Amino acid sequence: MRKFIKRSFFFCVFLGFIGIGVSFLYVKLSPSLNINSTNSIQLIDNNNMVFFKGNESKEWVSLDYISDDLINATISTEDKNFYKHFGFDLLRIIKASYINIVNRSTIQGASTISQQYAKNLFLEFEKTWKRKWDEMWYTLRIEDDYSKDEILEGYLNTINYGHGKYGIENASKYYFNKTASELTLAEASILVGIPKAPSNYSPLINYDLSKKRQRTVLNMMVNNGYITQEEADFAYDQELVFTKTNSKDEVTSLMYYKDAVLDELESINSIPKNYNEMTGLKIYTNLDYNAQKKLEDSISDSLGNSNLEVASVMIKPDTGGIIALIGGKNYEISSYNRATDSLRQVGSTMKPFLYYSALENGFTSSSAFTSEETTFSFATGEDYSPKNYNNKYGNRPISMAAAVAYSENIYAVKTHLFLGGEALINTARRVGITAKLENIPSLPLGTNEINIIEMVSGYASFANLGYKIKPHLIEKIEDMDGNILYECNHDKELVLNPSLVFILNNMLTCTYNTNFIDYNYPTAVNLANKLTHTYAIKSGTTNTDNWYIGYNKDVVTGVWVGYDDNRNINSTEYKYAQNIWFNATEGYMIGKDNKSVWYDVPNNVSGVFVDPISGKPVTDDKSKKVLMYFLKGTEPNASDPVFDEIYSNEVGT
Repeated sequence: MRKFIKRSFFFCVFLGFIGIGVSFLYVKLSPSLNINSTNSIQLIDNNNMVFFKGNESKEWVSLDYISDDLINATISTEDKNFYKHFGFDLLRIIKASYINIVNRSTIQGASTISQQYAKNLFLEFEKTWKRKWDEMWYTLRIEDDYSKDEILEGYLNTINYGHGKYGIENASKYYFNKTASELTLAEASILVGIPKAPSNYSPLINYDLSKKRQRTVLNMMVNNGYITQEEADFAYDQELVFTKTNSKDEVTSLMYYKDAVLDELESINSIPKNYNEMTGLKIYTNLDYNAQKKLEDSISDSLGNSNLEVASVMIKPDTGGIIALIGGKNYEISSYNRATDSLRQVGSTMKPFLYYSALENGFTSSSAFTSEETTFSFATGEDYSPKNYNNKYGNRPISMAAAVAYSENIYAVKTHLFLGGEALINTARRVGITAKLENIPSLPLGTNEINIIEMVSGYASFANLGYKIKPHLIEKIEDMDGNILYECNHDKELVLNPSLVFILNNMLTCTYNTNFIDYNYPTAVNLANKLTHTYAIKSGTTNTDNWYIGYNKDVVTGVWVGYDDNRNINSTEYKYAQNIWFNATEGYMIGKDNKSVWYDVPNNVSGVFVDPISGKPVTDDKSKKVLMYFLKGTEPNASDPVFDEIYSNEVGT
């Protein structure tokens, strides 16, 4: 078997050489590759201000102004034969490939500096055969069109040194507050170790691991004759002083927004995939810098030193434009974008989709079920005994409005089973939720996992009175000459009944209405005297996830907090999502007229004063009452039945 592997390996190497040879001849016939124009992508906010420029370094420096120690350390570590090969180190490739094939795993890599530069300039990082072929092609073209010094200079000015710092000049100033020419051997060797895995080898994140990597770099410099062992030991023992010079006004969370924009760019079919070879792109986004800054500050102030992670999205419900997005607590520590890539249990934020379904199927805000401990028995022989979050029950019939205010689980499950599971799923699908939804009794309690962008865009259909929107970050794309390559289509589809949505929105204000204080407290009652604008608000809580989503006509803000490893959230941590939502949303809404951001009563809807708990009409002035809304002709009366009277706990699955 081992002989077969060896023979197959050498045959593949032979074919590889032929492929490289043919490609090299083709390169000679191809036009020159203009590196200076590559990746000149400009990301522009909604005030036409550029907030990010591709992989362009803020401060490009020539090799003459880069420390010799940094240059020598880079060559020793990344590509010791850099000045001897034509873009590929064939012996290194053969050796690494053989070791990997024999061991049936990727143990060694063999990418040269030229290959890495080509990948950084032109390619995505997915591991596919097409990507490998493209890497070879661009490497050959770079080597043919540019000198070795030009390639090395470009590499050092574009490589990622962690914390969003591209280029050695930026990295030098960020870590040590000095230019690249001033770096000592100790400082240079620590920086050279970072690009292999920036989130692991940054000395600001994992100092001990970065020191181990530094020792490796120094040993390679010794082995390649650049320094002596004594010099290596002296450099390793030097105490390093990190300055980490960040502007106080810099919004570091913009990196999450940037990453999300570039991901969306890849999905736009009208943009040619070779745009990297074009003169560049101007990408006009929906970013509202003020909203992003309010959101970032709110997260920083609320979470403090907590180890909780966060994802948050703010969206314009009329267009679907995402004006702010944060995918984690600290991009410098973790660039994983939880806003775009994470699925989490949504808890009770699922309930508004259920209650819209109920309104569509004849329920009203006064429709009553009994709030009591309940065991549901199914034809399969299984029992289900959900509990209210704080184990508080009214032990009497309560209205849907009260169930919304308290986030009653018993009421939600009864409603879900009464309607049949498909009703909730159908509503969720209509507003754009594509995540897997299981038709199970606990579905309205949010046991399924959904992405926060889908949840916020689903709530946007409530905020805009029934229209399905497409959540998006990019509005328009132009080339550098101003030619429009793409414009976002803002077409909306009416998928929900606007009058019923109005009724639902009004019910979601009950979550902070003090008139509902009774056997339980409304879930957001602590905000009652703090809010300066009217919002529809819903929270969601599981053992591992905490959500807060609130909206009006102007904006929808969604917040999730939790741990990446799905450990439980303790009782003191449930406040964070609400705090973040409140500070960010209220901060964004400063100066906006409340009347303009809430909803006018539809012509086919009437308001009735009802008892907040029972939902029965109230006519005297002494009783506690709330104004609730109903389709005309469905207003409640004192003789309306409790749904328990026509509903049995004996239900089939």
